[in-house]
This record gives sequence, structure tokens and C-alpha cells, in this order.
Amino acid sequence: MYELIAMALALTLLVTLLHRKVKLGRSMVLAAIGLAVLLRVTPSEFWQTLVNEWHNKPLSQTTAYLFVMLATLIMMVNVFATAMKETGVSLRLVPALHGLFRSRRLALAAIPMMMGMLPTPAGIMLSAPMVRDLGDHVGVKRGRLAAINFFFRHQWEPVWPLYPAVPLVQGIFGVSAFALISHNMAITLAALLGGVIFLLLWGIPKRDENSRPQGRFADNIRSFAHAFWPIVLVAALYAGLSFPPAVGLLLAIILFLAIHKVSLNRWAPIFKSGVEFDFSLLIFGALLFKLDLEAGCAVEAVVEFFSDINMPKYLVIFFLPFIVAYLTGVTTATVAITFPLLVPFVGTGPQAKMGLETLAFSGLACGLLITPVHLCLTLSASYFKTSLAGIMLKLLGPMAFVALAGALMAVFCR
Repeated sequence: MYELIAMALALTLLVTLLHRKVKLGRSMVLAAIGLAVLLRVTPSEFWQTLVNEWHNKPLSQTTAYLFVMLATLIMMVNVFATAMKETGVSLRLVPALHGLFRSRRLALAAIPMMMGMLPTPAGIMLSAPMVRDLGDHVGVKRGRLAAINFFFRHQWEPVWPLYPAVPLVQGIFGVSAFALISHNMAITLAALLGGVIFLLLWGIPKRDENSRPQGRFADNIRSFAHAFWPIVLVAALYAGLSFPPAVGLLLAIILFLAIHKVSLNRWAPIFKSGVEFDFSLLIFGALLFKLDLEAGCAVEAVVEFFSDINMPKYLVIFFLPFIVAYLTGVTTATVAITFPLLVPFVGTGPQAKMGLETLAFSGLACGLLITPVHLCLTLSASYFKTSLAGIMLKLLGPMAFVALAGALMAVFCR
């Protein structure tokens, strides 16, 4: 119980600091330090956790590696956005997207959904510049743009096999990919419906005559391809050769600048534009928060607390992943921590009650949608320069659809 209170106090500190206009990165670091104090994590325990990571985890899952790669990825995204402006590609991209999709609402949702097929930490930043530019052109407020980009970016996690959580769930319950994806698809479909209703039907200004789609289809495709091929290259290098997205995007930017014949004396200012100290602090703080939870054994204590109070079965199945996802902000970690504990409820193999698995994953998805420690959410607030609380409030409606889908699947799909 104490660990749960400590986490709540740390998150309260984060919200208070943000309310007092402290920058997001600094607020996250201070909240993580506060959590370490509350959980009584000593420097030696903290160091031992880092050492254990190096011995027991792949390099790509260690905190130091994640910090370097994530900070570099964010910098490269900013550099890419500047490069597109420098070459005039971003100016042609907005009308091209408008012309291709015709519907402004469809365009705003489709861009992050396409980017969401690349399962990389902080990958939300790959679509952010496109959504921001298109949204500004249409006249959508930045807070709604941040919510749209964040929400639609994450609709593949329950069903897309490139996300590690999907094969992990499959292995834990011993079920086929078809069984898992066909049931979890209910979460994705319900979320899309909720997103359309709460994020796209409201807050989009009426179209005027000057904003109607222009240009020929072939020209729009060409303009879109000029901006999108670096992202395709990053995805291909990641999926085919396991290239870190940060490295892939760096290579794509170099090719992009060379193809567009940008003068070499302009390269240094373009790359310098990507340096954003607060973004690095934000990533450092989020990873520090995660380390605090691991060093203090806080998540295990929360799981044990729910078991001790004999919470009803359906509530345990939903709220256990919800709480852990809310506290960690990481999908795969939540699955690894909580889903093995749900095996007695769900079952395994042909006898697995997949409706209950869907209920569990819906709880996980709901927790990720409204936690301030979810890196994608905090990055969205920072990039779009909007309120973190404002984004989360806009996501409550779609979150209700996700929870309802999980509950219906649990009741009707045993």
C-alpha cells in the first residue's frame, strides 16, 4: 500500500510542477527524484539495478542505451522537420496530404496510424511534424492535434505482430496469432470509433472554399513521397536489418539533404536545430522514474496488494494491467509483469478464455492512454506546446470505448 501512495505522491508532484509552469523535462526529473526518496532507494540499490540490467538484459533494453537512442531519435526528428522546411518539402506536403485523403479528418488520423506501424520508442515524433503542419493549415488547436497524433499512433499495439507485446502475450497464454489478433481487434475497432467521435467530429473548423483539395493526384503523390520516403527507409531498416530508428533516421536525413542538393554549409545549422535540452531531460526523467520502480520493487508490491485485498476477478483482470501500465508507461513491461499472474483466470492453449485476455489488454491500453509517465504522451505535450492534462482529458472518451470493448468481450466471448 505504501508503494502505491508513494507513486501517487510522485505523480502529484509532477502535475503540481507542470501547473506552476516548470518545464516538462525538469518536472519529470524532479518527480523521479521525489519517487526515489519516497521509495527509499539508496544509491547502491540504484547502481545495482543498472548493473543487473547490463548482465541480464539485451543491450537494447538497458537504460543507458535507451537514453542515448531516444535522445538521438528526438534530435533527428527535429532535424528532419527543419530539413523539410529548408528544402520546401513541408510546404508542398500539407496540400498534398489534403489532396490525397480529401477528408481533413481522415488525413489527420491516417498519418499517425501509418507511422504507428513502426514500433519504436518515442516513434510518435515521426508523425508529429506532419500532423502539426497539416493541423495548423486546417486551423485545429494544438491540444487537439497532440491528442489526435498520440491516440491514433497507438492503435496497432493490441494486434500488430511487430510490437513485442503481441508475441509475448501469445507465448504466455499459448494461443495462436489468429486467436489473439482476432479478439484484440475489438480493442482497436472500438478505439478507432471512439477516436473518430471524440477527436475528429469535434474541434475541426469548417472547410472554406480556399481550403478545398487542390492539385492533380500524381502531383500530390509525388509531394507526399518526397516527405514520406525517409520514414519508409527507417521502417525498412528497422524491420529488415534491426537498425535502431535513430541511426536509420540519421542516414535518411543525410540522403535527403544530398538528394535535394542542400549546400554543405547549411548542414551544420540544420543539425544544430535538433538540439533541445528539455527533451533530453524529459527522456532522462522518464527512464529514471522506471528505474526507481525497479530498484524499489514497487510494481511487485502493488501486484501483491491487489491480491491481498481479494479484489473480484473481472476487476483484477482489468485493473492489474491498468495500474501497472499507468505506473510504468511501457506496454511490454506491463505484459511481462502482469499477464503471467492472470494465467489462472484466462487459462492456456485451446482452453484459454480469450475474452478475458482482451479485457486485460483493454486495461493495459486504458492505463497507457492517461499516464503522465508514458513517454509518447509527455513528448506530445512538449512538442505541440500544450497542456499534458488537456491531452489526457480529451482521451477519456475514447478510453471509455476501449474499456467497454474489453468488458463486452469478457462477457460474450468466453
